[in-house]
Amino acid sequence: MNNDRRMPIMGLRWWIITLVTVGTILNYLARSSLSVAAPTLMQVFDMNTQQYSWVVFSFQAAYTVMQTFSGAILDWLGTRVGFAIFVVGWGVANMCHAFSTGWFSLAFWRGLLGSFEAAAIPGGLKVVSEWFPPRERTVATGVFNMGSSIGNMIAPALVAFCILYFGWQSAFLITGGLSLIFAAIWYFVYRSPEQSKRLSQAELAHIQMAGDDAGVVARPAHWRDVVRTRGFWSIAIPRFFAEPAWQTFNFFIPLYLVTVWDFNLKDLALWAWLPFLAADAGSMIGGLIAPALIRWFGVDLLTSRKLTVTLGALLMVGPACIGLATSPAVAIALFCVGGFAHQMLSGALLTLSADLFDKKAVGTATGMAGSIGWIGGAIFTLIVGGLAEVIGYSPLFVMLAAFDLVGVVVLWGLLRSEKPVAAAE
Repeated sequence: MNNDRRMPIMGLRWWIITLVTVGTILNYLARSSLSVAAPTLMQVFDMNTQQYSWVVFSFQAAYTVMQTFSGAILDWLGTRVGFAIFVVGWGVANMCHAFSTGWFSLAFWRGLLGSFEAAAIPGGLKVVSEWFPPRERTVATGVFNMGSSIGNMIAPALVAFCILYFGWQSAFLITGGLSLIFAAIWYFVYRSPEQSKRLSQAELAHIQMAGDDAGVVARPAHWRDVVRTRGFWSIAIPRFFAEPAWQTFNFFIPLYLVTVWDFNLKDLALWAWLPFLAADAGSMIGGLIAPALIRWFGVDLLTSRKLTVTLGALLMVGPACIGLATSPAVAIALFCVGGFAHQMLSGALLTLSADLFDKKAVGTATGMAGSIGWIGGAIFTLIVGGLAEVIGYSPLFVMLAAFDLVGVVVLWGLLRSEKPVAAAE
């Protein structure tokens, strides 16, 4: 431990997770730029919905493959250096979208973006595992997970403004450039708790306390041991069923509003951000529910996570009713319910990686589970692309709600307390 400490910053761990949140915002801002620009690009490049789904799929395929590798790279290089490299990568890749000349080249740059953006969630979970004791992890995860929604909230107004006043290329240049600025800030600011000169001894002791997870579950540190546990599959399979919802919201809400309700760019800027504001609330409230259940009802750590996921899945009835919407306002309101519900359950699922696995393997475990989740999202994207123009969007949103309920059944069936074992070397 470095004893050359400066004046401590009170509550430094919350400043650190705020920094992670900014990175998540920029990650999703870059990611969401395409969905807002999609109606314009479909005209510029003469794309149909099927071709657009392949552009989205290229991002998802690269993201799916790289989540496992990015998590392992973060565990190997460390959070500070590894995350900075990935942020630079996604910033440059997003800026290169401006050089696209058709849907095929757009798909290439989109795939490159996905390969670097895959580190965002594993990186965030590594920070949570390093900087927070068990009782605070769902709150911390909820805070940085809000960044995904905030990025989606900012994108409609910012991207629409850029397209209307400076051309579609500027939307990608600006959103990518912001990530490069963040990468420099991250590299010079972030340190682990043991290396930080601004962390007080009292807060360090608080972070390192054993707390609720002592003796609850096995905490393997090697990837081979990770995939052999029931705990890993209790996260990975529900994420496979949950991920299609969030990816559909990210990539298809603007296109749905344009197709079904005749929205234009100004309409998207005014209204398309609301579901992601609701998602912010879901991230925050979902993060608070688990510790409240532990404190008020005496449930154990894992049960508090499972109950949070269950409540979120039940609320997914909102987007399942999109087909009954009688106006765009009702449709957006139902999307708001869906955004709230998904981020509530997503935060609890993500936090389980920090609960179940040694901090040296959190990035790897989160990445591998994320890869499985994104396989589900990628498959559903192709389904949307192939069927949206044939059967409409409504049946597809019903499927999203059904998937989450299946994921809940799997979670309760697989996730159980285990006797502790020594972490693998």
